[in-house]
Amino acid sequence: VQLQASGGGLVQAGGSLRLSCAASGSTFMIDLIGWYRRAPGKQRELVASINSDGSTNYADSVKGRFTISRDNAKTTMYLQMNSLRPGDTAVYICNANTYSDPWHRADTWGRGTLVTVSS
Repeated sequence: VQLQASGGGLVQAGGSLRLSCAASGSTFMIDLIGWYRRAPGKQRELVASINSDGSTNYADSVKGRFTISRDNAKTTMYLQMNSLRPGDTAVYICNANTYSDPWHRADTWGRGTLVTVSS
């Protein structure tokens, strides 16, 4: 199973970007669950997550600006980012639970897409 993130780029402060994460590969089930980011010199942090019932959670720093969503098949996930700030500059990485059968779960990570916000 592979996770491919796309949609990153260079944007001015106040601008918007929409990230996508597409899961591919043959397995029993793929469940895309969240976006993380890793800024230069910092540890990876959770940006937004989406639960099985569709409820969402956000880091305090992005609440009201970012929106996570997912298609019904749970194999494509999005992160709409508005009112971007220079502090949002990071590599954005998507995360999924993948199941080879109903009883075996693996934590799967994509390679990430770079978002750079200029002031």
